[in-house]
Amino acid sequence: MTLFRTAFLTSGLVLALFSGAAQAQAAEQGAPVNRAAPKMVTLQMPAIPDPVRVRLNPKTTALLVLDYVEDICNSQPSCKGQMLPAMTPFMERVRNAGLVVAYGTRERNMTKWLKEVAPAPGDIKVISTAQDRFYNTDLDKALKAKGIKTLIMVGWKVSGSVTYTSVGAMAREYTVVIPMDTTSAGSGYETTIGFYNVLNSGNANLPNQPLKPNAVTLTRTDMITF
Repeated sequence: MTLFRTAFLTSGLVLALFSGAAQAQAAEQGAPVNRAAPKMVTLQMPAIPDPVRVRLNPKTTALLVLDYVEDICNSQPSCKGQMLPAMTPFMERVRNAGLVVAYGTRERNMTKWLKEVAPAPGDIKVISTAQDRFYNTDLDKALKAKGIKTLIMVGWKVSGSVTYTSVGAMAREYTVVIPMDTTSAGSGYETTIGFYNVLNSGNANLPNQPLKPNAVTLTRTDMITF
């Protein structure tokens, strides 16, 4: 594992916002608008640590599935090309181990889960009102009623719902495990930033200490045992 990873960022969100406002004002006044692409800068960030092996107690662990749905996965190549091939056999292992399984997505997608990972009778299902699936839902109540302390979090996307829901989970004193082969984002850059963010949110765990309490651990499906 290398010490640093090179990333490219637009040169300043604040600058971009002010530039956009200035261009809008110029357009209203009839002045020509400069629509040149934003400049890029190069910087270094710590490399994402390697995934680690974890052994989980099936009686206190739940699988939380986010947005493995047709509308998203049909338009995102990494969902069906990368995530689903890893998730399908892992779901079978989860079912065989008897874990609690929970699902979260928007109401319009609740009947559009990919068949390979679709809910079974008795699974927990929450209609999301935000990217954090704990926000304004009964997810925490349903999980705690079943004695859940650890969440395996999978789904689309690591820089969106997975990040925000992991923060919500840590705030409610869950330990979070994210198999890196079951989530992704729209680009390699966005995926890398997503993994970096989940390790540095809440009870930060940048060294990726296995099963650090109330923190995120990065692993892979083939590195999880029950």
